[in-house]
Amino acid sequence: MTVIHGAELTGDRTIEVDACVIGSGAGGAVVAKELAEGGMSVAVLEEGDHFATDAFSARPREMLPLLYRDAAQHATLGNTPILLPLGRAVGGTTVVNSGTCFRTPERVLEAWRRDFGLEDLHPSALDPIFERVERELSVAEVTPELAGANARVARRGAERLGWSGGYLRRNASGCVGSGVCAYGCPTGAKQHVGVTYLPKAWAAGATTYAATTARRLLRRGRRTTGVEARTAGGARLEVRAGVVVVAAGTIHTPALLGRERLGGGSGQLGRNLSLHPATAVWAVMDEQVDMARGVPQSYFVDEFASEGIMLEGIAGPPDYVAMGLPVTGERHREVMLGYRSLAQFGLMVSDRSRGRIVRAGRRPLVRYDLCEHDAAAVKTGLERLAELFWAAGARSVILPLRGLTELHGGDSAPLRDARLRPSDLKLMAFHPLGTARASADPAAGVVDADLALHGAEGLYVADGSVVPSALGVNPQITIMALATRLAFHLLGRS
Repeated sequence: MTVIHGAELTGDRTIEVDACVIGSGAGGAVVAKELAEGGMSVAVLEEGDHFATDAFSARPREMLPLLYRDAAQHATLGNTPILLPLGRAVGGTTVVNSGTCFRTPERVLEAWRRDFGLEDLHPSALDPIFERVERELSVAEVTPELAGANARVARRGAERLGWSGGYLRRNASGCVGSGVCAYGCPTGAKQHVGVTYLPKAWAAGATTYAATTARRLLRRGRRTTGVEARTAGGARLEVRAGVVVVAAGTIHTPALLGRERLGGGSGQLGRNLSLHPATAVWAVMDEQVDMARGVPQSYFVDEFASEGIMLEGIAGPPDYVAMGLPVTGERHREVMLGYRSLAQFGLMVSDRSRGRIVRAGRRPLVRYDLCEHDAAAVKTGLERLAELFWAAGARSVILPLRGLTELHGGDSAPLRDARLRPSDLKLMAFHPLGTARASADPAAGVVDADLALHGAEGLYVADGSVVPSALGVNPQITIMALATRLAFHLLGRS
């Protein structure tokens, strides 16, 4: 393993490599591994710390400050605040995501070819890359036994209603269903990039500098020649490189490029942000569910995907539920005392709303206003979830809404009749995309089809920011496939 912690670097240092990668998540780790195995010398700069599996205690209150930016309390500004948890560790958000692995839908790829001129992004070209990524991550479908009782409740409701659904594919090997994917897998079963791609990058000679923040890009005219970083030990680390790949994430990549006055010629940098607004519904059942046992996100319902609504399982341990429940006081106590009989299922919307990144000093902020169409889609999704739980036998349904927190006796009329504003919704989002979107036309995007920054030389982007539009599904595999494709391009491979 070649990880150097920034706290150990207290004196200024200059290094020279073929490629410098800023960020070690789904995009950065993949590029680093492929380039290193292809014979290039690689340095990876990661702002977060490096954690071994035995550091994951499975306790949300302990893990949130360690593994997330702002202890997972980062939120958008706009007509309704949306909590936007962002991973901050070696391995990025892959360390704390659900592990769900959807390939890019063909209808989305078709739209990219039509709207953004990305002609080479068609299934026959991408399928071998998806297969490569899935092999590296040990992607497989969750078994019904491992999915747990929470998924069983949702499946029962969907089947009684005749809705299309199935078990999700995830990057896990030897999973025991400990139910804490979002807080670092304590068994090491989740095959995030910190235990798959990065160890292979290190074995091929790459070095990761943890707790080290990229501060500015070094440039000579149009060409980027390296990166200047600051370590946790207070040192200046200068990385000279022929190729620089920015993979700092959808929020922080445009902030870094914007500070350098790069990528802004089209006016698209930091704009076009999609989020997949998401929320969840809880159901009080007459059976033991114990949602802490099993894979939290293991079953999906795609019956309404054509409407831009995806229903996906979500669950967690008691302290996770206690933080999220939209009820208070004595009712909160009652629900938590009945935790073992509580079920939960989530929804996300393929949004039409678009946000942007704004700066407050060196800190990027997110401005995002939920449009009427998306607010209506969230309401429809909540109605569908209530219907799902009634069909599964729920006694009551708890809603994430201001002024309407619980339904009883199979009656969804109060929800159907409610006139909801965006500010009435309690939302989260997990899939920020699009702030440095790819387009063959420099006027419509920030990077080209090969993820090279328009108008620059030696500078590339490989993270969710390049994804041109909302996907309607979890984006992990899309980002990794695009990053693989970039690495092959840099290595001169097809």
